[in-house]
Amino acid sequence: MNKLGNFVADKWITGDGEGQPLYNAVTGEPITSATTNGLDFKAMIDYAHTFGNPNLRKLTFHERGRMLRALALHLRNHLDTFYALSYKTGATKTDSWIDIEGGIGNLFSYASLRRKFADETFTVDGEGINLGKQNTFMGHHILVPKEGVAIHINAFNFPVWGMLEKCAVNWLAGVPAIVKPATITSYLTEAVVKEIITSGILPKGALQLICGSAGDLLNHVTSQDVITFTGSKSTALKLKKQDRILEESVPFNMEADSLNCIVLGDDVNPDDAEWDIFIKEVRKEMTVKAGQKCTAIRRIFVPENKLEDMWKALATSLSQTVIGNPLNDKVRMGSLAGQSQRDEVKQQVQKILASSQIIYGSLDSVEVIEANADKGAFISPLLLLNEKPFASTAVHEVEAFGPVSTIMPYKNMDEAIALSRMGKGSLCSSIVTANDKIARQYVLGAGTHHGRILILNKDCAKESTGHGSPLPMLIHGGPGRAGGGEEMGGIRGVKHYMQRVAIQGSPTTVTNITNVYQQHAKGIESDVHPFKKYFEELQIGEQLITQKRTITTDDINHFADLSGDHFYVHLTNTNFAGTMFEQQVAHGYFIMSAAAGLFVDGYEKNPVLLNYGIDELRFTKPVYPGTAIYVKFTCKEKIPQEQKPASPAGRETTDIPRGIVKWLVEIFDDTNEQVGIATILTMVARKAEV
Repeated sequence: MNKLGNFVADKWITGDGEGQPLYNAVTGEPITSATTNGLDFKAMIDYAHTFGNPNLRKLTFHERGRMLRALALHLRNHLDTFYALSYKTGATKTDSWIDIEGGIGNLFSYASLRRKFADETFTVDGEGINLGKQNTFMGHHILVPKEGVAIHINAFNFPVWGMLEKCAVNWLAGVPAIVKPATITSYLTEAVVKEIITSGILPKGALQLICGSAGDLLNHVTSQDVITFTGSKSTALKLKKQDRILEESVPFNMEADSLNCIVLGDDVNPDDAEWDIFIKEVRKEMTVKAGQKCTAIRRIFVPENKLEDMWKALATSLSQTVIGNPLNDKVRMGSLAGQSQRDEVKQQVQKILASSQIIYGSLDSVEVIEANADKGAFISPLLLLNEKPFASTAVHEVEAFGPVSTIMPYKNMDEAIALSRMGKGSLCSSIVTANDKIARQYVLGAGTHHGRILILNKDCAKESTGHGSPLPMLIHGGPGRAGGGEEMGGIRGVKHYMQRVAIQGSPTTVTNITNVYQQHAKGIESDVHPFKKYFEELQIGEQLITQKRTITTDDINHFADLSGDHFYVHLTNTNFAGTMFEQQVAHGYFIMSAAAGLFVDGYEKNPVLLNYGIDELRFTKPVYPGTAIYVKFTCKEKIPQEQKPASPAGRETTDIPRGIVKWLVEIFDDTNEQVGIATILTMVARKAEV
């Protein structure tokens, strides 16, 4: 029997000995085996530190993002291979789509996120803080990539998504990865890694793979490394308590399986659309991946006067689920990942049955099509009933990691909230209600115990991604039993793999470190108007101080007539007693427009293509008639944009090479006090592609 490979120090290595046999979850037939015996785990970490980390750190966010996009496009060319292997894990086509294309989708998502960062190897975090009365001393924060490796210990249920959703984040941050998938389904992870390595897209050392035991890997981590774990709480705690992790203060991000719940609002009746939405959501969460999801619904809370109607409706819906060989298009639920997993689910169900009863399904038999229920790891969906949820603990503590869920009654929303909290921390919860007051009460009451809450009703159900769908731009994780960790979350997730550094110095020094102009820094004078310069020619800190313009009553009146803004403070005949103003005051937007008239040089065609927008516009002091204003106009930040590729037909693109320039606009009056400040954005042409 062939053994799976481990990708170590840019070489494929099979471990020593026969290894652990791995089986087709549908037929029970052996597929391959996996072992890591003989691997040098310390050398893996050293290799990631020596090669992978420096190779990624030297790339900018934009370069890393384009790398992710190229990788996603490459993997999409091999979907047939991945799907064929995924079926052997017991996954249906829908299950496989979530795992495979969902994982690739994360690569695309984080590739697009590069545009939220400057084209630098690090990123500026937040806004600068003035620390001195004379404006010569300030503070700021930057984030730099950690000099370690991300070690991902993943669960068996998502062998592709579990790897790519994590790696997309650490690669964008500039940190390499060592991936240790759960052994039982690691053959699918190995296939994807082989294509990643074959592509040659990642730099040397950016990815290593362990198919089997992690050995003494965690005994060699350093304070610069990051560990993420997905799986059971008991295993996570054993790993997290290791001496080396505690001694080195190694960040340990834990996502543990949790007792997630769904609540039916008291406002929902059998004739409402929300009733059917609730049933559909529960059935989906029980049967997708055969219930083997860390986000699956384990507890169902329903108003006690609707309990019987709901459990009968759920039983009817579950009875329509076709179970069997996932290669059959009619099948909607496949097998569990293996026989050992089925045994584990049955043992956990028995614990719950001490205080509950099965009202749909069977522990001992299941009807399947085009498969052998005994040879394959099949199990029936199991709907349990617990009529006294406050008197029970097992139903809120024991998780059967399969198509198993328990329905329970509640009297009022306070009880529903209390029951949801009895899970002691969950990844996610859902409430189905058409009443926004009920939704608000639940969210604010249950929010402390859940990482994510979905509010479902007929308005959003069509577009909703569902209870159990973590999204790349939102945090995935939860408090308490769920582990207290966070994954993904867009920019938030990237920061887990970076070190935040507070820097202090003069505004000029901080400008030169961050490559973002800081207010009060020394400006750079130029004889050429900045609007006459191409993107490449502009320097951060390049500054124009304009001539002055005196604002008149006629200016204010004309702007009021032109804009239609006749707010009382802009009128000459207003009695200003009791107002914040002494006399007629200029419109803030007129002052901004007048400022533009002072700094814009646009009579001749120049590299500025268009005004892209205004950020952070503030009016800080009233401008009265007779006041002279002037502008300090400074190049604040430059963001290159990528040119669109040529069309598939081979025609050249008409897209103009360009970038976005942010300008700090500071408006002063004739006493040199600031009356307004804004950041404006212009799109500026480049001389040539860079």
